[in-house]
Amino acid sequence: GIAGVGGDEMGEVTVDDLALFTGRLSGGALASFEATRFATGRKNELTVEISGSDGAISFNLEDMNVLHVYDRTGPGVDQGFTRVVVTEPDHPYLEGWWPAGHMLGYEHAFSHQVKDLVDAIDQGTVPAPTFAEGAQVQRVLAAVEESSAQDARWVQV
Repeated sequence: GIAGVGGDEMGEVTVDDLALFTGRLSGGALASFEATRFATGRKNELTVEISGSDGAISFNLEDMNVLHVYDRTGPGVDQGFTRVVVTEPDHPYLEGWWPAGHMLGYEHAFSHQVKDLVDAIDQGTVPAPTFAEGAQVQRVLAAVEESSAQDARWVQV
């Protein structure tokens, strides 16, 4: 068996265990996406990394109070990713929680979602993300399925 998944009994796999796809964003940038339920050694690694010509930023859910930021525009001797702990009072969402340096957990993200929703309703603004944005995500996923069914041809969304 796979560590953390269960016993040694094997059965027929009836779900996708791995998904990989490449997309082109509206501005022309390429994006790659990978998802798997069975990455050995990963407990809940949801990683988002964005790289550009002037820098990069990386987030990993397994280290959720930290952003890794790279600024290519700085002096060469300072080049490299900087680990930014986002639990200072100046950071968004920290005003209602613990003193600086005290970590927030997975459950706090759900509290922030509810707060954002209630604040948007109170202010008469559209909550984010919107239902339209959720529908767009579903259109992208449908295009991935269509591309796979068409021998990996590009599909316009």
